[in-house]
Amino acid sequence: MENEYTEKIQEEQDIHNELDDKNAKKQEMKKSAWQALKFLLFSISAGVIQTVVFTLLNELCTLPYWPSYLIALTLSVLWNFTFNRKFTFKSANNVPVAMLKVLCYYLVFTPLSTLWGDALEKVGWNEYLILAMTMVINFVTEFLYSKYFVFREKKSKKQDA
Repeated sequence: MENEYTEKIQEEQDIHNELDDKNAKKQEMKKSAWQALKFLLFSISAGVIQTVVFTLLNELCTLPYWPSYLIALTLSVLWNFTFNRKFTFKSANNVPVAMLKVLCYYLVFTPLSTLWGDALEKVGWNEYLILAMTMVINFVTEFLYSKYFVFREKKSKKQDA
């Protein structure tokens, strides 16, 4: 009789644990979706900054594509990093370390995007089309890089078990 009772209790605990796991996964999915939306909104604001600065430098100052792009990109990165660190990922991590990680991303992305942008402009592509496509590539790759490397949350021992 006691064995049956123990088995019933174990079954109920297993069901309860399974429901907890499902709820935790659902909460994590909601959190990820909310993070993606916030990242999108801040990236749009950074994109506006990048586009306005690029346009001013390209049209009014008549700078070539690549310096206009680099200056505009730098300003938008600073904006985006500041707001995403604070509001999207709510990171209290070491800011200089996080900035260094973002710098590493841009040490790869910036030369590549500058080279492909300059090359595409030289073969006749519209500089604003190049900028828009580059911004989309930047958005997707930077979100993944930020979420899973720069601002990733450390799992506690309790979560690992």
